Amino acid sequence: MAYDKEGAVERARADLAARLGVSESEVKEEAVEDADFPDAALGAPVRGEMSGMMITPGWRIRLSAGGKSYEYRANRNQIRLYKFKGTNYKL
Repeated sequence: MAYDKEGAVERARADLAARLGVSESEVKEEAVEDADFPDAALGAPVRGEMSGMMITPGWRIRLSAGGKSYEYRANRNQIRLYKFKGTNYKL
């Protein structure tokens, strides 16, 4: 599935709401910015994953809920949750 910036934000918001057990309306968008990541895993590899070492453009998505901030990383091909409770996740 190919994502655009808005689609990636919507998917990230829905994922975070599900993980936290809250409604999507409780998840707020703090910032969405263009970013260059150090590898094809957007600098957020999951356990056992290998990825190409090349600068990969995408978006850094910062969301908040319940007084805490969360970071997602995305490009047109993938969305990743960065260091959620110490672990990266690929959606």
